[in-house]
Amino acid sequence: MSFSDIVSLLRISLHAMVPLALTAIGEIVGETAGLFNIGLEGILLMSAFAGALGAEAGGPYVGLLVGMGVGGFISLLFAVINTYWRGTQMVTGVGINLFALGFVAFGLIQLGAPGFHIIPAKIVVNGTARAAQLAKIRTPIGMYSPVILVALILPFVVHWFIKRTRAGLMLKAAGEMPEAADVSGININRIRLLAAVFGGMLAGLAGAYMSVAWLGLVTKDLSAGRGFIALACVVFSGLNPLLALLAAFIFGFFQALAEWVKTMPSAKAIPYEFISMIPYIVTLLVVSGAIGRVRFPKFLGVPYKRE
Repeated sequence: MSFSDIVSLLRISLHAMVPLALTAIGEIVGETAGLFNIGLEGILLMSAFAGALGAEAGGPYVGLLVGMGVGGFISLLFAVINTYWRGTQMVTGVGINLFALGFVAFGLIQLGAPGFHIIPAKIVVNGTARAAQLAKIRTPIGMYSPVILVALILPFVVHWFIKRTRAGLMLKAAGEMPEAADVSGININRIRLLAAVFGGMLAGLAGAYMSVAWLGLVTKDLSAGRGFIALACVVFSGLNPLLALLAAFIFGFFQALAEWVKTMPSAKAIPYEFISMIPYIVTLLVVSGAIGRVRFPKFLGVPYKRE
């Protein structure tokens, strides 16, 4: 493997890491407060589609904001159903995933290209040509999306927030000791609502990043299991944002490795599907090894009912 191959592998790994890291960090905040959202796959897909439309209408930053808004709105509905209406979190999450699959597939048909939609490089806004895709930053080792910086810095900020602030303590109390927190004057449902919306906005940013800042297109299966891999990152981390970042990079690396292996002449004899399985096999191995050792909040997934 040459130096250029190593640099290329690192670049692809970092870009593949971003949606996993952002989604996992958001889910960590939600689970710390007691909400478990398995609908991340659907949020990623919906926000990628909405972000693409937003980017074509007003530019890449509008697309990212639209994606965050869609992710936050879906998570708001999820939180309302599972806090104030005491719904079943697992069922609600599955419903989000199924709705997203149908909605995005239908939306792509309406755009005239069943199954996929390519975001144009340029759009015209008020008579002025603008970029529709977020420009990458030139560095000595290649072109990188600026969203990578957000994904690298945010875990440290969230870790500090949860461990060092009073609001972080309230967040943990909502998931670990909701009755005691309620007695002390903390509004449990409001805390969970805000945590879910924050997590949804990060997942929305991750989805919009994929379409607007990384791949430049939307497909009906663009999320490709990334929502579930993000959940695996959460399990691996034990709700530690810094370990979640590490897990996201590991999974991103194996995804990049799979893509790199496909380009090797010696890999032509290996079926394409087997090589594509590499990151998912790693996910299964990590989850199976970590699931029994992780301690989650005592009231994770349990609606709080005030006595």
